[in-house]
Amino acid sequence: MTLDKLIIEFDKGLRTLLAPAQSARPLPGRDLNEPELAAADKKHAAGLMRVNHVGEVCAQALYQGQALTARDPAARTALEEAAREETEHLAWCESRIHALGGRKSLLNPVWYVGSLALGMAAGALGDKWSLGFLAETERQVEAHLGGHLETLPEDDAKSRAVVEQMQADEARHAETAVTYGAQELPAPVKVAMKFASKVMTKTAYWV
Repeated sequence: MTLDKLIIEFDKGLRTLLAPAQSARPLPGRDLNEPELAAADKKHAAGLMRVNHVGEVCAQALYQGQALTARDPAARTALEEAAREETEHLAWCESRIHALGGRKSLLNPVWYVGSLALGMAAGALGDKWSLGFLAETERQVEAHLGGHLETLPEDDAKSRAVVEQMQADEARHAETAVTYGAQELPAPVKVAMKFASKVMTKTAYWV
């Protein structure tokens, strides 16, 4: 990797962790009124949106690592396009965390570095396996977001609108990965991914 490329990738990481994310698309639910929530419901919604924000930080790092090691230019382009949408998800989650009076995870640098290494490792196995990892990740995230829709306060329509749009985007990312030739992952790998995701989400809810 050239020095210029290294600087660019380092800058991406700093922007993900430190700079306010930007979105080309409008915030889902922007025209809805901010709900009047009980303190416990507000705290719970903020915790869930923090978890979702951590997921998007991880997604940025995963895509970055996979794009760095992708061999097929078309696959690399698909990864970079998905990463741009994940940046929008970051912005949406940040907006809801702020509105709910919450904060982002204190462990975001840890999540980012770990996910970047994982993305590079997946990419090093070859494009088909890398895309397979991407597809499975997005399927699990889609299911995870569905669980959040079941537990978010009913009155928090603004957070629900954000999660619903994110869920639709993640499903499309999984389909894109399959279109570019994703290899189905072995069952033990899927189980390990679910376990790691559960540890991350439970930790991020509180920290």
